[in-house]
Amino acid sequence: MTEFPFGFGPPDPEDRGKKENEPGQNPAEAVNQLGQMLSQLGQMLSQAGSSTGPVNYDLAKQIALQRLGSEQIGFGKQDSSSAVADAVHLAEMWLDPVTTFPAGATATKAWTPRDWVEHTLPTWQRLCDPVAKRVSGAWVDALPAEAKQAAGPLLSMVSQMGGMAFGSQLGNALAQLASEVLTATEIGLPLGPKATAALLPANIEEFTAGLERPSSEVMVFLAAREAAHQRLFAHVPWLGQRLLATVEEFASGIRVDTAALEQLATQIDPANPASIEEAMQSGMLEPQTTPEQQIALNRLETLLALVEGWVDVVVGDAVADRLPGADALRETLRRRRASGGPAEQTFATLVGLELRPRRLRAAAALWRLVGDRHGIEVRDGVWAHPDLVPTAEDLDEPMDFADRLGETPTIEDDPIAQLQREQEKRDGDEA
Repeated sequence: MTEFPFGFGPPDPEDRGKKENEPGQNPAEAVNQLGQMLSQLGQMLSQAGSSTGPVNYDLAKQIALQRLGSEQIGFGKQDSSSAVADAVHLAEMWLDPVTTFPAGATATKAWTPRDWVEHTLPTWQRLCDPVAKRVSGAWVDALPAEAKQAAGPLLSMVSQMGGMAFGSQLGNALAQLASEVLTATEIGLPLGPKATAALLPANIEEFTAGLERPSSEVMVFLAAREAAHQRLFAHVPWLGQRLLATVEEFASGIRVDTAALEQLATQIDPANPASIEEAMQSGMLEPQTTPEQQIALNRLETLLALVEGWVDVVVGDAVADRLPGADALRETLRRRRASGGPAEQTFATLVGLELRPRRLRAAAALWRLVGDRHGIEVRDGVWAHPDLVPTAEDLDEPMDFADRLGETPTIEDDPIAQLQREQEKRDGDEA
């Protein structure tokens, strides 16, 4: 958690001993600052009273939108929506021959960063709630009985303060992410509404300023990536749920060091809320990663890499002969996803996860090998069932995975599909 999550910084040592009306200090300005502080405090208390969960999402949204402020949509307000729609339409036509999955988006949107916060917050809530519940609940449950009895009603105050602290951090993280992301699916998760391809023209315009490529070319390239993600998530129904469920699996395994809690409990004065906040900020409550969590993290990392690798290959095939700067843009996006940035690091600190496909290149090489050897029907058919997709070990030995596929369509190996065919045959015989 941040050192001072509610907007109040530590007192300046040099200010100690100064009198309120010391020469050089404007009394009117001091009164104004005091009024602003009281107003902020009242707003926070109001927000705390309305919070019923482990994260104060109202506060998170408010902080994110305030940090983003007013903004331009980019590429000209009137032209942005049509530019995005045209880019996605062109990208869809280019994608049709290189994948068996049909178009997955039924709507295209030009989002501002504020729109991104509004439309993705429900998914962030699903991602953050399990982690916040485990962290906030685990350390309270682990408190010694004497400490719980001494704290009494103050435990509910602690819960509210924790919700505000999480909300404050989440709001800052979302504001940073919203100012950087280029599309709705850039981090590899289906964050926005279903079947909606969304690009952020203002962020794309800023991103393009650092490249030596025409803005229209960058827009179409990013539209192709967004459209490819939407095709995959729309026609592989288990995929989005599996990604989010893996995050929840990670959260369910969170453990807090009870020995540290017992030590910390001796430092808490139940009658002093400030001591509770200091305890929450001390760092002693950081969860410890368990072996089970590490397995979930590895699974999430592999699945993100497979998604991004498939998109990388499909988009590369779609635009290679049409966009002169395609290779340079592919490499730029690969490095951007592999290295992350301040926003992803902030979220990793908050939730404990790095949503980063570290093995993107290995996954792309595997999908390329399967497509070249067996064709796009077999390659895309691998997504038919979660048990069929490559594992981390397969990324190490892609040739073995390609050999196992053989020459028959992968869908034939799907046990669920086989059961369905047997049931249909029995139904036909009975008729």
